[in-house]
Amino acid sequence: MPQTLSSTSMFTQCGFSPHLHTSKEDEQGGLIFQDGNLTSASLDALIQHLIPTTDYYPEKAYIFTFLLSSRLFIEPHELLSRVCHKCIEQQRLDDPVLDKARIRKFGPKILQLLTEWTETFPYDFQEERMIGHLKDMIHRIAPCDEAYWKKMNQLLQTLNQKLATLSHGQEGIVKISAAVSDKLVAFKSKPPSIQREILSVCSDPYTLAQQLTHVELTCFSEQKKTSNLEAYVKWFNRLCYLVATEICMPAKKKQRAQVIEFFIDVARECFNIGNFNSLMAIISGMNMSPVSRLKKTWSKVKTAKFFILEHQMDPTGNFYNYRTALRGAAHRSLTAHSNREKIVIPFFSLLIKDIYFLNEGCANRLPNGHVNFEKFLELAKQVGEFITWKQVECPFEQDPNIIHYLHTAPIFTEDGLYLASYESESPENQTEKDRWKSLRSTILGKT
Repeated sequence: MPQTLSSTSMFTQCGFSPHLHTSKEDEQGGLIFQDGNLTSASLDALIQHLIPTTDYYPEKAYIFTFLLSSRLFIEPHELLSRVCHKCIEQQRLDDPVLDKARIRKFGPKILQLLTEWTETFPYDFQEERMIGHLKDMIHRIAPCDEAYWKKMNQLLQTLNQKLATLSHGQEGIVKISAAVSDKLVAFKSKPPSIQREILSVCSDPYTLAQQLTHVELTCFSEQKKTSNLEAYVKWFNRLCYLVATEICMPAKKKQRAQVIEFFIDVARECFNIGNFNSLMAIISGMNMSPVSRLKKTWSKVKTAKFFILEHQMDPTGNFYNYRTALRGAAHRSLTAHSNREKIVIPFFSLLIKDIYFLNEGCANRLPNGHVNFEKFLELAKQVGEFITWKQVECPFEQDPNIIHYLHTAPIFTEDGLYLASYESESPENQTEKDRWKSLRSTILGKT
C-alpha cells in the first residue's frame, strides 16, 4: 500500500471548514494559508509547490491532494510536462556540464515524486506522453549517478505490473456486471422445485458474510471508470433482489421465516466485519414491498436483531447512526494488526453521493481566480480513506461454489417478486387482488 494514502499521515484532524477558522491569513510565494492550512493559490503557484528542490520536498498530503484535484484544471500529461520543464530550468539540467553534487541531492527527490505519482495514479501513465516525460527526466539526471538507471527500470517494472493488475481487475468487474445483467430477468414466476436455494449452498451466516465481503472487495478494488461504478451499483441491486427472491421463493411459511432469520444473521455478521454495503443491500431486500407485506411469515420471525440492524442503517439525520458506526470501523482499521480488522466497506451509493455534493456544492475557483484548495483538501480526505480501504486484501478463504451462486443464481424481476408474494400470502385488498390477477395473466398466462 503506498504510504501516501494513509489518511492519518496525510491529514490533520482539525478539518478545513472555513467556519472553524479565524480570518488570520498568510501569503507565501503566491500560496494563501489560513491558520497554517493552505486554502487557495494560483495554478502556477500550486504547480511550483509540487516541485522538489535540493532542500525541499512537498508534504505527502499536498502531493495526493494536488495530483487528485489538478486534473480539473490541467491534463496529467501537461502537468508532468510543466513539472519536468521547471525542474530542467531550475536545476539547469540543460547545461553542458552538470553540477553533480547538486543533482545528487535533487535526484532522489524527483524520483520519489515520480514514484508516488505512479503508485497513486497509475492510470495517468497509460499515455505514452507520460512515460516519455518520465524517461526524459531520469535520462537527464542519470549521468550523475548510475543508480538512477536501475531505479527507473524498477519504477517502470512496478508500474507495468500495477497497470496489468488493474486491467485484470477491470475485466473481472465487467464479467461480474455481465453475469448480473444476464440473470436479472431470468425468472418471471416461481422457479421450478429443482431450483437451488441459498441455504442448500451455504447454511452458515458467517461464511456467507465472508463470501459477500470477497465480492465487495473485488468490485471495490478497482473503481477508476464509470462502467465499474455502474457494475458496483448493479451488484448492490442484484444482492437486494437475490435476498428478496430467496425469501419469496419457498412455498411454506416456516421456510420463508427461516430464510429471513438466516439473512438477518448474515447482515449482523456483515456489520461485525465492517461490510456496510452488503448489510444495506440485505436490509433493502428485506424491506422490499413484496417481502415486507408477508405478515404471516414475519409473525414467525424473531425480529429484535433485525430492528437493531435497521436502526444502524436508518437514514434519519443524514444516516447519523451509520456514519457513527463507519467512523468506529475506520478507527479500528487504523489501529488494526490484521487484515480482518482492516476491512471497511462503506455503503457505496452514499459515499458517491457525499463526494458528489461536496464537489458540486463548492466552487473550484474563488472570485480572484485562485484554485479553491480548501475544497480539494476535504475531497482528498474522503477519497484518500476510500483508496486505503479498497487496498485491503480479503483475509477470508474464497468458496468458489458460493461466489458462483451469488453471481449467477436466477432472481425474480419486481413483477415476479410480487407474483411470488401474492402466491405465498393472498392479497389483502382490492388493489392487490387486481394486481395479482394482472400478473397471473401476463406472466403465467392464467386468469
